[in-house]
Amino acid sequence: MEKLNSITANDQWDLVIEPGRSEKNYWKDLWRFRELFYILSWRDIKVRYKQTVLGAAWSILRPLLTTIIFTVVFNRIAHMENPGRAPYMLMVFAGMLPWQFFSNALSEASGSLVGNANLITKVYFPRMIIPASSVITSLVDFAISFIILLVMFIWFRFLPSWQIIFLPLFILMAFCCAFGVGLYLTAVNVKYRDFRYIIPFIIQFGLFITPIGFSSSAIAEKWRIWYSLNPMVGVIDGFRWCILGDPMNWQSFFVSLVITGIFLWLGIQYFRKMEKSFADNI
Repeated sequence: MEKLNSITANDQWDLVIEPGRSEKNYWKDLWRFRELFYILSWRDIKVRYKQTVLGAAWSILRPLLTTIIFTVVFNRIAHMENPGRAPYMLMVFAGMLPWQFFSNALSEASGSLVGNANLITKVYFPRMIIPASSVITSLVDFAISFIILLVMFIWFRFLPSWQIIFLPLFILMAFCCAFGVGLYLTAVNVKYRDFRYIIPFIIQFGLFITPIGFSSSAIAEKWRIWYSLNPMVGVIDGFRWCILGDPMNWQSFFVSLVITGIFLWLGIQYFRKMEKSFADNI
């Protein structure tokens, strides 16, 4: 008992109350709350496949059926061809992979804060963890769909290009694009709840202005730079260059890369600006 009293008397505990402390330590807090990030990501994965008829098979059927439809429409009916050496269906599926990841991540991230309202209003943690965990969860669907691509390689007896070693860089680019846009949309969705009805339209519109069912080389050269303002153009072209060895317009790619960086910066800035009011608006 005397030893315990001496330890207690010698120990001094300081409670520091400093204005703006959470702001200055925000990025450190992201690392401190990494376990919460793991928990939320794992919870989202289980919820996505819980009480579903086909489970993870949805991650296979959706891109596969869409690929078949796009191949019939653009290749069989419109008679469009792939400028590379890969079969047309492989070209479409290689473009569908990053688009599926982007659209899923955008849908999940945009409503993630509203879906975790109880957690946000009761506990402090960097709110950016929630949309980030939603985007990471979409990588699971991407990994499952990538297995189908490997099966298609065997079916078509196609050997991937050696550039496939650079694929992680383009996956990172797709993640930054989805994360940046997702941060912006989820912050807007907290303030304006009816905005969630616009998000499916944005995704549907993006599906048709993105070179998924066709090669971006079909776009006239004088319009390629403007077309590359869609950041997913560079991502999809990069995937096809890595996986299939299709020709790459590097000028258009760097335009998409810059736009991706701008979207990521704008998304983080707007999210951090609105973060203080999330608990009140939600």
